[in-house]
Amino acid sequence: MKPSIPRGTRDFGPAEMQKRQYIFNIIKTNFQLFGYAPIETPTMENITTLTGKYGEEGDQLIFKVLNSRIHESKDDKKELLKKEFITSLEKSYNSELLTEKALRYDLTVPFARYVVMNHHALTYPFKRYQIQPVWRADKPQKGRYREFYQCDADVIGSDSLVNELELIAMMDKSFAELKILVIVKFNNRKILSGIAEILNASDKIIDITVAIDKLDKIGKDGVIKELQSKEISAEAITKLEPLIDLSGTNDAKVSVLKTFLASSEIGKKGIEEIEFLLTNLSSINIKHINVELDITLARGLNYYTGTIFEAKADSGTFTPSILGGGRYDDLTGIFGLKGLSGVGISFGVDRIYDVMEELNLFPESVNKVSTTKILLVNFGEAELMYCVSLAAKLRAAGINAEVYPDVVKKVSKQFEYADKKQIPYVGVVGSNEMTNKTIMLKTMATGEQQELSVENLVNALK
Repeated sequence: MKPSIPRGTRDFGPAEMQKRQYIFNIIKTNFQLFGYAPIETPTMENITTLTGKYGEEGDQLIFKVLNSRIHESKDDKKELLKKEFITSLEKSYNSELLTEKALRYDLTVPFARYVVMNHHALTYPFKRYQIQPVWRADKPQKGRYREFYQCDADVIGSDSLVNELELIAMMDKSFAELKILVIVKFNNRKILSGIAEILNASDKIIDITVAIDKLDKIGKDGVIKELQSKEISAEAITKLEPLIDLSGTNDAKVSVLKTFLASSEIGKKGIEEIEFLLTNLSSINIKHINVELDITLARGLNYYTGTIFEAKADSGTFTPSILGGGRYDDLTGIFGLKGLSGVGISFGVDRIYDVMEELNLFPESVNKVSTTKILLVNFGEAELMYCVSLAAKLRAAGINAEVYPDVVKKVSKQFEYADKKQIPYVGVVGSNEMTNKTIMLKTMATGEQQELSVENLVNALK
């Protein structure tokens, strides 16, 4: 049988991993720069932890894990359980009998569960970052995978909007270092709740937010059709249309919203929070990203309650969402711990990688198959062991060194190996070099050669 991997998953070779690690390192360094500490959670969660947190459509994309065996029970029940397992597979797929666990859909809900379980051991506000894969049973296409990495930073136990400002500053610094031009769109779920209130459709807030969140994908007509399918009245849709078409500066949009939401207390609270962010952006010295109020941004996840973010690449032909996030006031309350507000963002590394590949944004230093700085080549068994000893000294000095491990008649084969791996230097060891306790250093790019002592070799490579 020809080997294969599941659709929506990928292998990454050394060249790809060099680039992915470059992205991870920039994001991780900035997480730590802003005071966030790392945690990890299990690949699998109890299915009850995940379901009901992402909306109806999100729940359908959760990868459920089939129980590996029937739970131990009395002998007279075993056969009945086995028969039910076979006959009710399709009808009862969500039943506890068949599946009790699921793969992580995101990192935020497992984080909330972690906070509740470790509440008394944490110092609040608690700032954590998490870099792990998640899984979604989505239709694979460019920029959309079934297995992908998220890089999350969340702070919980603080209501302050300063946290949102600092997250914007973190986005700016990270995308500047990645050299990706980005538009950061933001909105506030309180404004969306206020809009639903004005439309006399507060009970339809989830349907409204899910529909308008699809504007980029299905267009205005598609959004209207979906709203109609959810039994939103024609009068409400007519009132909503001007907001879907809203354009202009951030200040102009706020002005329109103030008029529209004048009679909604929750809507006015949302405007107040938006104005705080817009007024104080200058204090964090944004240089790289454009921050834009977008009233159609809804973020379909049910747990958001305040500010919501989404970042998109602003150049090239491939401009997917590469970051999302927002404020959630009571996600831990679902697990029994009330009153802890949190806010966070998630970088989508896989899409960031795709964007950077298209725009050729990776620096030359990471466009290499290997991180090795020098390959030590030999002419025989004695020379090989001399190379092994020399490599140990180089590594002790912090220099990435490889030894060609086989004795081959043609030294050209060893040079070919270095060339294919883009190793910049080759150290040649023959009988003369062993006698003199030196090494012949060749610079692969120029062909220049020089005989050096071990001490001078270390200095030259550093």
